[in-house]
Amino acid sequence: MKIDRRSFLHSISLLSASTAMPLSSFNFLNMGRKLRVALVGTGVRGTSFWGKRLLDEYSDILEFVGLSDINPGRLEYGRKYIGTDCPTFANCAEMLSTTNPDLLIVTTKDSTHHEFIIMGLEAGVDVLTEKPMTTDEMKCQDILDAERASNKKLIVGFNYRWSPYATEVKKLLSENAIGKITSVDFNWYLNTYHGASYFRRWHGLKDSGGTLWVHKATHHFDLLNWWLDSDPEEVFAYGALEHYGAANEFRGENCRKCTLKDSCKFYYDITKSERNMDLYVAHEEHDGYIRDNCLFRKEIDIYDKMSAQIKYMNDTVVNYSLTTYSPFEGWRIAFNGMDGRIEAWQDIPYNDDDAISQSDLHAAEMSQANTKNISVKPIIVHKNWKDYKVANVSYDRGGHGGGDKRLQDKLMKTPNAPDPYKHMASVRDGAMSILIGIAARKSVEEGKKIRIEDLTDLKPAVDRKV
Repeated sequence: MKIDRRSFLHSISLLSASTAMPLSSFNFLNMGRKLRVALVGTGVRGTSFWGKRLLDEYSDILEFVGLSDINPGRLEYGRKYIGTDCPTFANCAEMLSTTNPDLLIVTTKDSTHHEFIIMGLEAGVDVLTEKPMTTDEMKCQDILDAERASNKKLIVGFNYRWSPYATEVKKLLSENAIGKITSVDFNWYLNTYHGASYFRRWHGLKDSGGTLWVHKATHHFDLLNWWLDSDPEEVFAYGALEHYGAANEFRGENCRKCTLKDSCKFYYDITKSERNMDLYVAHEEHDGYIRDNCLFRKEIDIYDKMSAQIKYMNDTVVNYSLTTYSPFEGWRIAFNGMDGRIEAWQDIPYNDDDAISQSDLHAAEMSQANTKNISVKPIIVHKNWKDYKVANVSYDRGGHGGGDKRLQDKLMKTPNAPDPYKHMASVRDGAMSILIGIAARKSVEEGKKIRIEDLTDLKPAVDRKV
């Protein structure tokens, strides 16, 4: 299916903030050329989902004009992996001024997102950033200010919304299936493959990823905000580091060099991944980044267990928890309403008959490729005074529940299709999701509830539909 440039640019406008720019304001709209894309951050997400997959699937409407990264080895490998012959740059500002892109994609370390988002906006370029938008409230405010001051827009790439399963939950809530929602219980479980991986990487340091309250839970908080159609009002949270980091009695330099690899249940053999060896290990000399760091190194300062209570402007109360060392990977949620209850879950082994191993499940979840790993999952709708009913939903296990593919395909292939459930995420969505995580982190540190309106100049709304 051939996609014209006008349709693509229209899809970008749909993804932007609530005050979307008119199409006529894009000065490259009728130049008779492909969209010029620059990317900063050539790690795994940048080179795969926002790199190789874009070029493989949509090369008829876009081209890469520049790639930037502080690691020259990873940068050159990333260029070859993506399959582009565009120039590479150590300095993003130089890339922007030299290549004159239409769109800058930001897939760097979370703590630096704001730097490149603002740089792009100030250069007069539309920006698409990976989640989370940034890691603290000051950087968030700087981004909001920069977007308002520019004539360009920031796009936040949320993908879990696009899963058919998450969409069915949204549909039921939108149809008022159980009346006014009063409370929610939401539990997310990361297994000892996926959960542990965060503590090996730069995500294990608060200054880099803002803790998993921000890096990981921003996904979950965005789902809550989208499902409930209301903004968070205040947060009270607990968190601790009890399993990884200094809590353990033994540690090594990294998995490759560890003398305890034969006895450590968390041993990770990075040499079995040609992709990670070529992308990371081969280029450690340039920036010192170690991809198979010890899970128990003492500098880890994020939480491995987290629990929060979130009060929404519409008076819904959410009890949320995140566990990072569960024997299985999955999640469960229950919505309590005035007229009943909705229960939903993914990959709870006691509820499902799936025989997939936890390591294979993690590989499928993180896959950037198109998959056909389709199964059927139930959602329980139980109205007061009536028997419960089961809604069976098709579910794609790969790429964040099938959300990755649907996000990009909406952008590129069907931008004009109706979006009745508002899958497209705005800058406000990006801010509100991270502000819950930032508030939770501050609550743990300060031992008190944190009001969302005290963090930035965004004012929480009771009803996000209006």
